[in-house]
Amino acid sequence: MKLLEVIRTPETSHDTYTAMMEWGKSIGKVCITCKDTPGFVVNRLLVPYIAEAIRMMERGDASARDIDTAMKLGAGHPMGPIELADYVGHDTNLHILEGWHKKYPDNPLFVPCDSERELVRQGKLGVKAGEGYYKYNK
Repeated sequence: MKLLEVIRTPETSHDTYTAMMEWGKSIGKVCITCKDTPGFVVNRLLVPYIAEAIRMMERGDASARDIDTAMKLGAGHPMGPIELADYVGHDTNLHILEGWHKKYPDNPLFVPCDSERELVRQGKLGVKAGEGYYKYNK
């Protein structure tokens, strides 16, 4: 991965921050800065995006294939959110949502998805298990 998220808290000294940015660049990373917020930048946007796609599927708004096709062709994403959920792993995604939901129970973006909970219960963790919302050849 080319990106390095450098998290800067109020306690982070200027020297530490500067050293991290320089170190990241020295190993070929593109460095960005973010405050200490749940998920930082990438996961804070990615996890709720995946969860909302799963909720759309759960409500019957669109099929997994149609959601993935829409985001690939309509938004130019290399992978749809349901495929991405399978790739990340449902145990990982659920663990993140449960942790955020426990800390921020009033944020609807952080509510875990029922079907993902069921997939984890069944051991259908995604690509690494050979099945999630889609089936994969192991």
